[in-house]
Amino acid sequence: MLTARDVMTPDVITVPPETPIVAMARLMAERGISAVPVLGQQGEVMGVVTEADLIRRLAGEEDKPASWFKTFFMDPGAEAERFARTHGQTASDVMTESVVTVGEDDTVAHCAHIMEERGIRRVLVVTDGRLRGIVSRADLLRALVAPPTSSDDLSDDRIRRAVMAAMRKQPWADSFYTLVDVKDGVVEFHGFMRDEGVKRGLRVLAETVPGVKGVLDNTRPMPMHLYAGT
Repeated sequence: MLTARDVMTPDVITVPPETPIVAMARLMAERGISAVPVLGQQGEVMGVVTEADLIRRLAGEEDKPASWFKTFFMDPGAEAERFARTHGQTASDVMTESVVTVGEDDTVAHCAHIMEERGIRRVLVVTDGRLRGIVSRADLLRALVAPPTSSDDLSDDRIRRAVMAAMRKQPWADSFYTLVDVKDGVVEFHGFMRDEGVKRGLRVLAETVPGVKGVLDNTRPMPMHLYAGT
């Protein structure tokens, strides 16, 4: 049975609590991610900033002061907390602190049940308080359609996801036109490649991923009509 360890994205982009809101918004937009865990000085998970948190922060700029009559029925503590979340300037101000976590050995069925029950899009994989990865709905869908595989095949899948995660961290690595496959520990690139510099960079990037035994480049030069959209 597949576990969180088998399907999680292991290389997770994180931020410290003092990260400015603008920097997080730019990071999420550039990397195409929808959530960023917030880690403390010792690597402990403090919370997570999601797209919803940032949108709530943006929407708060148009909040109007409550009427004099309405103030009689307000909970001062709750209103102060809401004000901080919708007007805060850093990750610690706007992050969701009640983070839902699972262990590495929890089954994908358990992860799916938690997401469905809580109405959330992801769970953090944590061991001894330290972040190990993230399981998203997309990860669960891939697990659902994946054919029965051996332990070696699962290892190849983990390598592929680690390579993809490493590519997403590099602005020069075009994961849209370049596809990744792994067979018996050998990473194979398919699709189109922008230039020789990117080809060389991807080879080195893949070689740094643990478990990779070799790299094969089966890409072709990117057609001119595709450059217009890049």
